[in-house]
Amino acid sequence: MTERRFRGFHLPRSLDAKMLYMLLLSALAAVAVYGAAYGLSSYALNRVYLSPDAVASRQAEIYAEFSRYVTATGIDGSDAAAIERFPGNNAYTVLQAFPAVELDLQLNGHGSPRAVYSGTHGRLYPMRFADGLYYISISDTSHVREDYINRITAVMLGSIAFIAIMFWYVRRLSNRIVLLSREADAIGAGDLEHPITLQGEDELAILATEMDHMRNSVIERMSGERRAWEANSELITAISHDIRTPMTALIGYLELLKDSGADGEKAQQFAASAYGKATELKELTDELFRYFLVFGRAELELDMEELDARLLLEQLLGEAEFDLSDAGLQVSRIEFEGECTVRADPMYLKRVLDNLVSNARKYADRERPVLLLTELKDGQLSVVMSNSAARGAGRVESTKIGLRTCEKIMSAMGGSFRTVRDEDHFAAELTLPASSL
Repeated sequence: MTERRFRGFHLPRSLDAKMLYMLLLSALAAVAVYGAAYGLSSYALNRVYLSPDAVASRQAEIYAEFSRYVTATGIDGSDAAAIERFPGNNAYTVLQAFPAVELDLQLNGHGSPRAVYSGTHGRLYPMRFADGLYYISISDTSHVREDYINRITAVMLGSIAFIAIMFWYVRRLSNRIVLLSREADAIGAGDLEHPITLQGEDELAILATEMDHMRNSVIERMSGERRAWEANSELITAISHDIRTPMTALIGYLELLKDSGADGEKAQQFAASAYGKATELKELTDELFRYFLVFGRAELELDMEELDARLLLEQLLGEAEFDLSDAGLQVSRIEFEGECTVRADPMYLKRVLDNLVSNARKYADRERPVLLLTELKDGQLSVVMSNSAARGAGRVESTKIGLRTCEKIMSAMGGSFRTVRDEDHFAAELTLPASSL
């Protein structure tokens, strides 16, 4: 059982342990209340009800009532049945009559008989019956009844204390359950901003924590879906604009071809322009396909391998350098120092570099070199492709489909991707965790 320290004590966390703890606490409180109540009542019984004056007063009252009964009925002292019929005789009062001659008690002179003390029968009181002088003993055990009442009262008070403590604990527990239920209803009704009350460290607190995590997850997912919807809306808007521009030009060239009756050279020029716009449209749709191929999946199906970083980059950057050179671009390449391995999917990593190469072929200034820089630092292998932007370059990449694809791929491989762009320069950096050899 897990516990937490609180002012020197170990308080249990689980509901089962807390219930046992409260049962023990309630039982101890009930015993304490019982002991206090019974102790006080016993003290009062001994000091008041069983005081000599109180005992003598009760016996004098019984004696007076019995004397009136004897005078009224004229019974004999030897008639035990008549004595038992005395109304004052009960479970706690017993009267016995003893002939004076049998007790051999002397009056010690003249005068009326007086109460005497017998070692066998205790205090004896004189009483004249129809058949002569008797001495009666009065046994009063009513204190037993009072003690029984005290015990019952103490048990009731202890039980009330036990029930009160358990009721308080159960009520407190039920209030937490009701509160959690109301908060769950509020969230179920759509109020995701409604907070979940977190208190305690037991199972209910764990349930409340999990509900709060679920609420936050739903909020985060809905926020992500909203951002994705906004991003897709922006993407569709941008793509619609970028597609409409070459599409309009393409339709215009085709209309000129159809209606102008241009000669062969002019028609060839219009056809070449139309072909260029159609190629531009194809590139846009290819980028769009690649975007949805990556972002249409919750998780990319990567084939991660532990690869020698130098051999991997030698192959990938060698192909990139060849493609850039084939496009008429100068390439300056700087290799990293040291040896290391990286975990990556070569196919997806090549797709990232292909996107960067395609971007450079479109917008890089042919008069300035494209820089390929690799660096190994602080357990990270980074690859930077940097180029100057050609003047008058178009804005086809304004949708940033390829760059978003690169970012998604690198994130899935445990790396990162970032870009820096201004009017005259563009740079992209991709990183992967590296392990030194």
